[in-house]
Amino acid sequence: MYPCHTENAKNSKHEIQSWELSSPNVSLSDPVRQLKGLVDELNSIIDEVPPDPGPRRFGNVSFRKWYETVEARLPNLLDNHLPPTVLSPGNGSQVSVKAELQSYLLGAFGSSQRLDYGTGHELSFLAFLGCVWKMGGFDTSSSGNEERGIVLGIIEPYLQLVRRLIKTYTLEPAGSHGVWGLDDHSFLPYLFGSAQYGPAISVTDETPIEGSLLNAPDPADVTKIATVSRERTKNMYFSAIGFIYDVKKGPFWEHSPMLYDISGVRAGWAKINKGMIKMYIAEVLSKFPVVQHFYFGSLFSWDKHPDAVQRETVHTANQPAQSQPKSSAPAAPQTGITKHPPVVHPMSTSSSFVGTAAPWAKQSAVTSPLTAFPSQVDQRSISQTRRLPPDSDSRTAASSKTGGQVPTGVPPPLRAPWAKSQIS
Repeated sequence: MYPCHTENAKNSKHEIQSWELSSPNVSLSDPVRQLKGLVDELNSIIDEVPPDPGPRRFGNVSFRKWYETVEARLPNLLDNHLPPTVLSPGNGSQVSVKAELQSYLLGAFGSSQRLDYGTGHELSFLAFLGCVWKMGGFDTSSSGNEERGIVLGIIEPYLQLVRRLIKTYTLEPAGSHGVWGLDDHSFLPYLFGSAQYGPAISVTDETPIEGSLLNAPDPADVTKIATVSRERTKNMYFSAIGFIYDVKKGPFWEHSPMLYDISGVRAGWAKINKGMIKMYIAEVLSKFPVVQHFYFGSLFSWDKHPDAVQRETVHTANQPAQSQPKSSAPAAPQTGITKHPPVVHPMSTSSSFVGTAAPWAKQSAVTSPLTAFPSQVDQRSISQTRRLPPDSDSRTAASSKTGGQVPTGVPPPLRAPWAKSQIS
C-alpha cells in the first residue's frame, strides 16, 4: 500500500503514484470484482432486515435475523462469486473447502449471540481471503497489483459493511479495552491507511521506517474535523477516524487517547505503520482471548513447530494449584471447636494471603494508556510520541506560578443541588 515510483511513458519522468480509495489507478482483477460483488450483496441484505423499533441499550435483535439470512444464502453466494477451482478440490479431510470458507466468512460479521463485533471477527475475514489465496483464487502474476486490489476492492468495502452493521444494529464492541485500546472494533484500516501515507518506494526497496508522502496530512490532523472529512474519502486511516467521530462525542483526546497519542509521532507515517504492524502482532495475533475463537482446519491448521519451546504464559501461570490426592487413611477425629480459615482484610498487603488475580493484574501502578503504543517499541521512542491534551501545558505553567494553587478564573467545583453548605 506504500506509494510507488513510476516512470511516465511519454516524457520518461519519474512520478509518484499513490493509492487512494476509489482511485482509477488501481486495477481490479476479475476475482477481486467478484468478491467485491459478494460484499455488496451482503450489504443489500441489511435493507431487507430493518432494525426493530424502540430504544435499547445493547444490540438490536434484528441482527440475528440478518445473520440467519446470510447463513442461509451463503452457500449459493459462494458458488456465484468464487470459481469452481477454489471450491471443488478436496483437502484430504472430512470437511470441504467450501465449508471452511463459509465458516470463516460467516464469522467475519460479529456474534449473533452476543450482538457484538471486534478484531477477532475482522481476523476471520482475513482468514477467508487467505484461504481463497491459498486455493489459487487470485491472480498472482503481477507483483503488488493484486494485493492492492484486495485491500481497496474487498477489505475497504467490507469495513464499510461492518460500520453499517454497527450503526444499524448498534453492535457492541467485542472485548474492547475502552480508552486503553486502539479502536473499539477494527485495526486493519489503521495498518493499511498509515501505509498509504508512507514515502514512495520502488519494487526493490525495503519497507521504510520513517518519513511520509509529500503533501500528506499531518498525523496531528486527526483532531481537525475539516481534515478528517476531506481525507476519509481518500484514506483508510482517516476513514476509521471519521467513523469514530460518527459514533462518539466529546474531545478526541478523551474518548480515543491512544490514537491521540499516536498523532504526536513526528517521524512520519512510515513510523506509525511500523508501530501498527508490531501492535497488531502483539495485541491481536498474540492475544489468547482473540485467538481462542479462531477456527483451525485444513487450510489454516494448528501445527506445533518441532523446535518450539514450551513457555509459561500469563494464563498458565495464574491457574489454580492442583489439589493433592486424597489419602486412603481415615481422617483423625477432630475435637473441640472447629477451626475456620484466617480472616484477612481484602485490602491487606500481607504476603500470606493468596487470592485470585486477573492475568493482566499487576501489583505495580496502572500503566497509562499513553505508553501502550506500540507494545514492542523502546521507551525512548514511546516518550517521543506522548502528546498532552490541549491547554495542559498552560495549566501546568499557571499552577507552578501560583505555588500549586488553582489559577484564577477557574470555576469552583460543581455541587449537587441537594448539597448544603452547613451540616444540619
